[in-house]
Amino acid sequence: MGQAQPCPTCPGEVDPRRLVDPRSLGDGSGYPGASWPKVGDPSRLGWSPQALRAAQEVARVMGSDGYVVVDRGVVVWEYGHTSKNLIVQSVRKSFLGALFGIALEEGRVDLNLTLGELGIDDLPPSLTPEEKTATIEHLLMCRSGVYHEAAAEARSMKASRPPRGSHPPGTFFYYNNRDFNALGTIYRQLTGEDIFQAIYDRLAKPLQMQEFSPSNGWYFYEPVSQHPAYHFTMSPRDMARFGLLILREGRWRDRQVIPGAWIERSLRPYSDAGSTWNYGYMWWVGKPQVWNGHSVVAALGGNGQGIFVVRDMEVVIAHKVDPDTFTGTLSQVYDLVRQILRAKVL
Repeated sequence: MGQAQPCPTCPGEVDPRRLVDPRSLGDGSGYPGASWPKVGDPSRLGWSPQALRAAQEVARVMGSDGYVVVDRGVVVWEYGHTSKNLIVQSVRKSFLGALFGIALEEGRVDLNLTLGELGIDDLPPSLTPEEKTATIEHLLMCRSGVYHEAAAEARSMKASRPPRGSHPPGTFFYYNNRDFNALGTIYRQLTGEDIFQAIYDRLAKPLQMQEFSPSNGWYFYEPVSQHPAYHFTMSPRDMARFGLLILREGRWRDRQVIPGAWIERSLRPYSDAGSTWNYGYMWWVGKPQVWNGHSVVAALGGNGQGIFVVRDMEVVIAHKVDPDTFTGTLSQVYDLVRQILRAKVL
């Protein structure tokens, strides 16, 4: 991050002489243990409490259920129900991406395997020979060229889905739940693991997540496809642990939980995904000009759920909504995140 400027609307709130090393607030590791280390006064880590309160009011008005702001491994601000499990929606995809990285390192996955080689098809109308040439890597990038109907497909996805056969595998980005759901089937087929048990064993346990268990997850089938969505619930403070793991390039204390090379590979911007984002391997990669020059990657859910990892600031923001009560939009959530980031003044 460049030279931080004092907050013109928060005079005297942040005194540089009172700043503390975040490691002094925990066990010295820079990671949470059974619970998160917290700072009682955010100004001691260079944050304006006044600006954080103003952002919180924005979140309250649009119905955010809860969020956590983590700076260098320390919680500087919490709002709402940070220990409440709610459906993460498409945030689920970034978790599965992490599992693929672990399985690749262990030699249980080959990203060059095609759908045809794996025996992956779908309900009629079945996949064409060309569609079956799509590889696991194509699915991770949302560039499979397979435009079959999918479980848990949003209305906007259905409306924008290209015609079958219109793009050969690997040539076109389309955010496609069929790719993600088929990846769930492929992961279970190649590893023999249940996705939710794998998230628990390989991520939640080493990260000491406080609320997540395998019973948080369920497979969601629809009659249009044989590949289910893999939904689960999680709390903001557990989501923030996953975000911190990504920020630390897959390392948690003295253990490399996800290979660092996989993190780097996953966060490359392979595809232009619109005005705000590029797309990697099941991660959204922010366009710096939209994020005030910051390096932002995110796991996003359709109603406003998100894990925002601000790599240059060493900040993680985990935001959750209850789809039944949230009145905001994804764009408003992005504005909220930018407003929170502006509260870091030193």
